[in-house]
Amino acid sequence: MKNIVHQMNGGLDACLAEGGTNLSVGQRQLLCLARAILKHSKILVLDEASANIDLRTDELIQELIRTKFHDCTVLTIAHRLQTIIDSDRVMVLQAGHLKEFDEPHILLQNKNSLFFNMVQQMGQNTSHQLQQIAEYAYLQKRTSMGKLKDESH
Repeated sequence: MKNIVHQMNGGLDACLAEGGTNLSVGQRQLLCLARAILKHSKILVLDEASANIDLRTDELIQELIRTKFHDCTVLTIAHRLQTIIDSDRVMVLQAGHLKEFDEPHILLQNKNSLFFNMVQQMGQNTSHQLQQIAEYAYLQKRTSMGKLKDESH
């Protein structure tokens, strides 16, 4: 955002059009995240934070969410599995009904799971990569929880 603001006429004092229409979709999303960070929001609701943006901006947004909102409740309505594969929990809906709810790694252990099948539909290489990310996140959380328990004794 820093580069974009510097390029705008007026810099930090630049006027934004109603609804931020003079910004790209990705720039508007980054601005909203910046506002949430400054407000120390404890709940963040995202409707596919990266559906209409380039890969670089998507990665930046996902990294911001992971680092700045790690101790917050983040609800993400996602279509990209990459967006939520390392989430604490995944809720799989079908026709408006809750079908599955658990940690991604746990859901991926059940070959009859809807989530498992969605990941498999991504192709062999991508599904393998997503499974590795889910497993790593799962193990990291277990390791962190173990350290917290040790520190409390």
